[in-house]
Amino acid sequence: MELTGKQIVVTGGAGLIGSQLVEQLATDNDVIAVDDLSNGVRESVPEGATFVEGDLSNEAVVADIITDEIDIVFHLAAADKYVDTDNPRQQFEANSSMTHTILERMDEVGVSNIAFTSSCTVYGEAGEPTPESYGPLEPISVYGATKLGEEALLSVYGNTHDFTVWTFRFANIVGPRFGAGVVPDFVEKLDDDPESLTILGNGKQTKSYMHVTECVDAMCYVVEHADEPVNTFNLATQTTTDVDTIADIVSDEMGLDPEYSYTGGERGWEGDVSTVLLPIDKLLELGWKNELSSDESVRRVARELLAEL
Repeated sequence: MELTGKQIVVTGGAGLIGSQLVEQLATDNDVIAVDDLSNGVRESVPEGATFVEGDLSNEAVVADIITDEIDIVFHLAAADKYVDTDNPRQQFEANSSMTHTILERMDEVGVSNIAFTSSCTVYGEAGEPTPESYGPLEPISVYGATKLGEEALLSVYGNTHDFTVWTFRFANIVGPRFGAGVVPDFVEKLDDDPESLTILGNGKQTKSYMHVTECVDAMCYVVEHADEPVNTFNLATQTTTDVDTIADIVSDEMGLDPEYSYTGGERGWEGDVSTVLLPIDKLLELGWKNELSSDESVRRVARELLAEL
């Protein structure tokens, strides 16, 4: 599907990834960015897009933004984007219901293209490389469970409602925005106390960190080049970074040599997967290739965040 001259809805359009996606799409398309601002920042939405502040759990809001003029929906919104939450039942029910409402409305008005941001948390604690064909999928967090449930709904619509679905299983996506992950957490902590840094878990948690600009570029590339009823892709770098190395990179960029302390255990929090190995062979075979390694993505974001201090 060519992403030029289209009418596009981006849910979660004021978030870290959503706002970057809106910026890229708005150059050649008419884009509506929808966000309730519970996790998003209004100022992140670029000029050139139409912004709608609205709660997507409200059927009337969904009906207003998804009309028969829309060509594709990029569904990034989530009621709670964090893996640990004080209300896991609400997280699961709200996200599943919101996605189902969007799909029903699309079906009602004849909009059949949807791109969905899932997560590598659907794989659970596999402890081995997890290509898109890996199974069984056994998440260990409610966040992972709700993403897997939403993927199942999308599969139904792709296979029995003539939809085209693009599902993206993200690694850790990093970008220049405070309050969005481990890199800004470390920058803020060291800005407050340059002498010491508390690290969740044991510092050995190892994952892929992908810069938000490359994440968005890969999403758009896949939408334009993959056309099966259901298209599922891992999005990550081809390398990984452990948390201790992130601390070293941030400290180096800040010119500091803090003493590290650890909360202990293999996980940073309940439901955290300590090691994620996310192959992107399918993405590479489609013709897209990232330029930044995981370490380079972390360093770039650290510099971007420090420029904002």
